Amino acid sequence: MKVVIDTNSLLSLVRYYLPFDKNGVLFQFFKEKIETGEIIIVDKVFEQCEYISKGIVLTKLIYLKEKDFLKAAKLPYKTDSLLAPSPAKFLRQVENQFINNIVRNQRKLTETEFENQKNAFLDDADMKQIILCLNLIKDGEKVVLVTEETENSNDNKLFKKIPAICKELNIDTLTLPELLAKYDGIDIDFQ
Repeated sequence: MKVVIDTNSLLSLVRYYLPFDKNGVLFQFFKEKIETGEIIIVDKVFEQCEYISKGIVLTKLIYLKEKDFLKAAKLPYKTDSLLAPSPAKFLRQVENQFINNIVRNQRKLTETEFENQKNAFLDDADMKQIILCLNLIKDGEKVVLVTEETENSNDNKLFKKIPAICKELNIDTLTLPELLAKYDGIDIDFQ
């Protein structure tokens, strides 16, 4: 199983889990899974990790700063030339299915404004992760996108959130706790 992990999940890992990981079990577990390519961090997520919460993800997961580790793990996963399978169909889905029409109507966007926001959305970490998942699935991989987002849109954004889009595209999503529950060999003592 390949796991594509988002920024907020990595942030939750270092903020809420690693402080209790006294024996470094979880720290080492993630290091091994990232190194073997089972857990994938795309370049856009990596960039976000550099500046969100003063770079705490890269500070706590120190191996993500080590050039030899990054080279061996082929990180971050480059997405600049990544295209969705059936690009024309995917663009239609972005314009029709992944849009929050209520917000679009409230904002009264011109075609140019909408195109600019759509292009920014397509270049965002969320969409790059989804496109990567689609490509991995097309190649026969079992894929899960790990996100702490919920399906409900309550933030007045123009486009739907990761779980809602993934549901429409039949991409499995899990939260970080759900992912950890799936793995054997994680035995963390919370004393």
